[in-house]
Amino acid sequence: LCKCLHQHTRTMNSTVFLYSVQERYADAFAKNFTIVLLGVIIISINGMFVLTFFRSSFFYNDPRYILYIHLVINDMLMVFFSVSLVVMAYTWQNVPLPFCVSLLLITAAAHKNTPLTLAGMAVERYIAICKPLHHHQICTVRRTYILISLICGVGVIPGLADLILLSTLRPLSVFSTAASCSSSILYTTPYHEIQTRFMNGLYSSVVWVVLLFTYFQVLVTARRASADKSSAKKAQSTMLLHGARLLLCMLSYITAVIDKMFVPLIPVDRARLTFLNYLLTNIIPRLLTPLIYGVRDKLFYKHMKGLFSCRLFIVKVESIKQ
Repeated sequence: LCKCLHQHTRTMNSTVFLYSVQERYADAFAKNFTIVLLGVIIISINGMFVLTFFRSSFFYNDPRYILYIHLVINDMLMVFFSVSLVVMAYTWQNVPLPFCVSLLLITAAAHKNTPLTLAGMAVERYIAICKPLHHHQICTVRRTYILISLICGVGVIPGLADLILLSTLRPLSVFSTAASCSSSILYTTPYHEIQTRFMNGLYSSVVWVVLLFTYFQVLVTARRASADKSSAKKAQSTMLLHGARLLLCMLSYITAVIDKMFVPLIPVDRARLTFLNYLLTNIIPRLLTPLIYGVRDKLFYKHMKGLFSCRLFIVKVESIKQ
C-alpha cells in the first residue's frame, strides 16, 4: 500500500511539474508574441510616415517636419531594440557582454532622445508663433540638424555613464563574459541607481520647464494677436499635445516605481504585472506618436493619403491588366 501511494505521489508531482513547465512556456510564448506583434505594428505605422516624408520633398525644408520625422525614426529604433532585448531575455541567456552593452547603450539613448526631441519641437513652435518674423532666420534646416545632433549627443550620456561606472567598479575581465542582457542585471551597483535617478530627474525637469515656458508664452502671444479665439485655441492645443505626449513618455521613467507599488499587492502575478507595466509605459506610447502628430497634421496626412492611395490604384490597375 505504501509503495502504491509513493508511486501515486510521484505521478502527481511529475504531472504538476509538467503542467507548470507547459504553463510557463505558454506564458512566455504569449508575452513574446504580443510584444513582437505590437513592435511590428508600431514600426509599420511609423514606417508609413517615414516613407511619406522622404517621398515628399516639400518636408525637407521645414524644421517642424524634420524634428517630427526624427522623433518617429527614434521611436522605431527604440521599439526595435527594446523588443529585441525582451525576446533575448527568453531565448538567449548567455549574451556576450560587449554586444549586450551596445544594445543597452542604443536603447537608452533612443529612450532619452524622445523627451529631448519633444522639447525641441516645443521651442520651434514657440519661435514660429512668438517670433514669426525671425523664425526663418533662427529655425533653418542646418540648425535643425545641428539640434538633432546635440539631442543625440546629450541622449547618449546616461548610457555612457553606466558603461564608465561598469568599467570602473568591475574588473575589465567582465567584458569577456556572457550573461542575460538586461540593465537590471548588468548595472546593479548603488552608483548605477544613483546615476539613473539623477539623470532621469535632470532630464525630466529640464524638459518640463522648457515645455511649460513655451506653452504659456505661446498661449499669451496667440491671445494677444487674435481678436477671436481660433488661433489661440489652435496654438494651445498644439502645445497640449506636446505635453500629453511628453507625459506618456515620462511614464517610462517611473516603470520601476510602479512595479514596486503594485507588484507586492499581487506577488503571484509578479511577472505578468511587470510585463503589462512595460507595455503601458514603454511600448504603447510609441504607437500614439504618429496618431497625435502625423494624422492631426492636415498637410502631412494629405501627402500620406495621396501617396498610398496612388500606390493602391497602381496595384489595382496592374492586377486588372493581368
